[in-house]
Amino acid sequence: MCDNDPTWRPNQYSYNYPDTRLNFEFGTVKLLDYQNRWTELEASDNPFTTVVMAHLKTQQTNKKPGERKAWKFSLIRRLYELGLQEKDIRNLYRFIDWVMILSKALEAEFWQEFKQFEQERTMSYITTGERIGYERGKEEGKQEGEQTLVLRLLQRRVGELPQEVRRRIKTLSLEQLEALGEALLDFTAIEDLLNWLSANQTT
Repeated sequence: MCDNDPTWRPNQYSYNYPDTRLNFEFGTVKLLDYQNRWTELEASDNPFTTVVMAHLKTQQTNKKPGERKAWKFSLIRRLYELGLQEKDIRNLYRFIDWVMILSKALEAEFWQEFKQFEQERTMSYITTGERIGYERGKEEGKQEGEQTLVLRLLQRRVGELPQEVRRRIKTLSLEQLEALGEALLDFTAIEDLLNWLSANQTT
């Protein structure tokens, strides 16, 4: 149960209808109960503990935006310290980002700190921040911004792009750019890009 009322603990459901009665009893887990078990949560390597921690800190920082930003960063950093796979980090990041909402100004500060954190870790793959940045850019639907972002991610993924390849990418439609933005996450060399362009671009 994710509510903020410590006294609300339903354990049964009843339904009555003429000549019919249903009584369903069930156990409950109250996330608020874990407020006093924070040390236990921190020591756990179960990814779901991050969900519980994010929920609790969202409630506790309801009117403390600065603290919420600090906790949001701390919880996301913890995902890396746990040694989780990149895919798991992205999925849990999305949940934390969804529940620990920040003001536009604080979100911008957080975003810069987060990108700096990943750069300092010298990630060899496209970072979580870049992937999520791509997704946000896609939602904005701006073709020029999409081109810039896709080119930057490609250069990080496969290395310096020849001018001719850059020219070809700049002729792609917004729909093609979005498709390339998804596909490039699996590229390992420039040959993958060239093959994609050959299969998806009419020259």
